[in-house]
Amino acid sequence: MSSLFLRDFVGVPAVGDTITLEGAEAKHAVTVNRTRVGEEIFLGDGAGLLIGARVTVSTPGLLEAEALSVEVHPLPTPELILVQALAKGDRDEMAVQAATELGVSGVYPWAAERSISRWDAQKKIKGRARWATIAREATKQSIRPHLAHVHDLLDLAGVAALAADHDVLVLDPTAPIALTAHMAAREATGTRPIVLVVGPEGGISARELDALEQAGAHRVVLGTTILRTSTAGPAALAVITAALGRW
Repeated sequence: MSSLFLRDFVGVPAVGDTITLEGAEAKHAVTVNRTRVGEEIFLGDGAGLLIGARVTVSTPGLLEAEALSVEVHPLPTPELILVQALAKGDRDEMAVQAATELGVSGVYPWAAERSISRWDAQKKIKGRARWATIAREATKQSIRPHLAHVHDLLDLAGVAALAADHDVLVLDPTAPIALTAHMAAREATGTRPIVLVVGPEGGISARELDALEQAGAHRVVLGTTILRTSTAGPAALAVITAALGRW
């Protein structure tokens, strides 16, 4: 089967129903993905619904498909959330893409002290929209039932506040405990969402680390090497996903 295509659904379709895709999503399916009659695709609503379907009509403005399978997937618990510090170039965007493919349910941009990239009022809107587009496309490419949501830009206080009801893990090469050890000690049935905090190119400042620890976050080290900000989050998410038994 090919990629996932997203649309809004009212109710849950049944096997055998005809599913219609119109507008920009249909155009993308036909002209970019070159989806043809007879192909099997996935359609979903980004909120857990996943439909396997066979294409019966394929034109640039309209795609119709017969539902072959219909599944409703609950959001996995605990949820995985990425707090990604703004970074220069497209390194933060690369992290968002990979983290989405790895299963995060949400992404928060973070204006860290050492972030070279800065979002002013206008950039906050455009930057979030850009990240949301990246997350949407990565959701579709990886055929995930749940869309990864991109939230508003956080400052340090906003990141620290997440520790009130989340298990906040801060990647820090000087941390006293390994991420693997923390996950092994974590209650296996714990349902508190896991928030992974990744700093910018220059790392997380001592003041920020102290504030996050004071709020209840846990500093963890990923390994013996220093990874780029675009790599650290996805690598840590892979470790967490394996520890949770999802892989």
